[in-house]
Amino acid sequence: MSETLGAARSPRPLSAYGGAPARAAQRRTDPRGVSGGVGLTALLVAAARAIETHRHDSLAADPYAEHFVRAAPASAHWPVRAEQAGGGDDDPLWGRFARYFGLRTRVLDDFLLHAVRAGARQVVLLGAGLDTRAFRLEWPSDPVVYEIDRAGVLSFKQRVLTGLSAVPGVRRVPVPADLRADWAGALTGAGFDPALPTAWLAEGLLFYLSGPVETRLLDAVDGLTAAGGALAYEVKLEKDLLAYRDSPIYSATRARLGIDLLDLFAKGPRPDSAGGLRAKGWSACAHSPFGFSRRHGRGPLPEPNDALEGNRWVFAHRPRP
Repeated sequence: MSETLGAARSPRPLSAYGGAPARAAQRRTDPRGVSGGVGLTALLVAAARAIETHRHDSLAADPYAEHFVRAAPASAHWPVRAEQAGGGDDDPLWGRFARYFGLRTRVLDDFLLHAVRAGARQVVLLGAGLDTRAFRLEWPSDPVVYEIDRAGVLSFKQRVLTGLSAVPGVRRVPVPADLRADWAGALTGAGFDPALPTAWLAEGLLFYLSGPVETRLLDAVDGLTAAGGALAYEVKLEKDLLAYRDSPIYSATRARLGIDLLDLFAKGPRPDSAGGLRAKGWSACAHSPFGFSRRHGRGPLPEPNDALEGNRWVFAHRPRP
């Protein structure tokens, strides 16, 4: 990944999409798909993005995030602004952890924008969740953005966005599919062209999948990626995730939100996915998030008993001939 990626541009004002219907959308939204398990983590990330959006030193702005949080009964009482959370950046959940998600959003925004500037004509969001990049980023050209996730998650997201009269800035194609099944067939059936350069993103996804499923997923990405393609994803390097069970982040998320992340993460040995990609001819490098915190001048830094210590963001590219 380039050290000089351009920053994500400011999103369109929410008022441009008609913010007034938001309250009605929240009242009638069916939260199926995000009401439990991994679906709740999508709401956690949305709340973090909402808090980041309203910070004076925000790294990324997502004006839709707070509407997802308010639309689901499970998260309707969660904070969407820093002043509602209290505790500032020292709070392990709505401070440090939320800042991590804000930083991750900015870095991966930059990755996708850079990939499209470099020639990618398609963007695929694997496990898209409540991602709104098709709506909030000003893309340098006009790629097609494919969003793959379970039907319930995509339906919940669409209902909220429809209630806001939100309009994507690029062609957006939701692809309802289970990433443990034939998602590649669903993607190509939706119009994806493997011959075109593609930017792939698996943000906060792989550690919920078993090692074999991760390998199959990235093998499928490899088979669908033309020269000039790019891929970013997140992994955890800890050999024993339970060693961090009592870390401030995991403890706060469990006690205050009822989300036990360690119960949701897949157990067992993890594959060397970056090594596997390099063996297939990709370039791939892993970065600690803390390096990006230092680069941007904000975000989490290492601390004792740190649940973020083993997190790595991997950036891979398939070179052109």
